[in-house]
This record gives sequence, structure tokens and C-alpha cells, in this order.
Amino acid sequence: MSIWWSLHLRREAASVPLARRLLLGTMETAGVDPEISYDLSLALTEACANAVEHGGRTETGDVSAEYRVTAYLDGEKCRIEVADSGPGFPAGPAPAAPEPAPEAEDGRGLRLIEELADHVHFGNRSGRGGAVVSFDKIVKWRTGAPLVAS
Repeated sequence: MSIWWSLHLRREAASVPLARRLLLGTMETAGVDPEISYDLSLALTEACANAVEHGGRTETGDVSAEYRVTAYLDGEKCRIEVADSGPGFPAGPAPAAPEPAPEAEDGRGLRLIEELADHVHFGNRSGRGGAVVSFDKIVKWRTGAPLVAS
């Protein structure tokens, strides 16, 4: 069984729960274990929140009004990608999630994604600019799941 969907969302806070609910509904319908679904939905929430907050200005200074979420549920793995058109991550080797200051009220989203997913990649879109956060997780299925891979 394979499911794939892609959303182009406005860079506004209301888009974040929309993406999360769509992912949770897809996972529930497919029969994915609720704990795995929750982990992935929380990681997606953090990635979308980052796109909304930081994906604003392009390299040319234009304001980007949207970002893209793509999810693949294929066999035993779910892969999610969130891409924006902002300035992207700093140049150089692939960035690691920075350690926030203990008193900081934000800055933990990328580290949380790393904890919730099995594999994470932070990078930049080639050509058009922007950040890409992609992550995947091995899927566990509920007993009697209606769409279990055969």
C-alpha cells in the first residue's frame, strides 16, 4: 500500500493544524499505530511552524506567502518533507539542530524533530532557494489495519 499527498499552504499559523489533521486522518485511515502517528504529527507541526516563522524572505528579498508539505506512506516507512522559499539554512555542511539557550522560549523544534523521527535531513532547495526539512519513521500497524502493506 502506498499513499502520497502534497499541500501548498499559505505561510500563516492556521495552516499548521490543517497539515497535522490531514496527516493524522491519513494515518488513522491506513491503520498506522497511534503512537507512531502522534510522533510524526508532532514532528510535522514543528517543521510547519518553522516554515511559517522563518520561510518568509527569498534571496531576492521578496516575501514568500506559501510553503509545501509532502508526505509518503509506502510499505513500512513514512517520509515527510516541508519546504519553504525563505533564506534557507546557513551555507556549509548540513546543519545540525542548534542547542537553544536554557532560558529561550523557542528554538527546540528541529531538535524535537530529530528525537521523534528515525532519520532527519535539514537542507536547502537547489536553484530556487529555501529550506527543506525531511524526516522519516518506520511505521507500525494496528492489528487488523485495513490498508496494511501486502
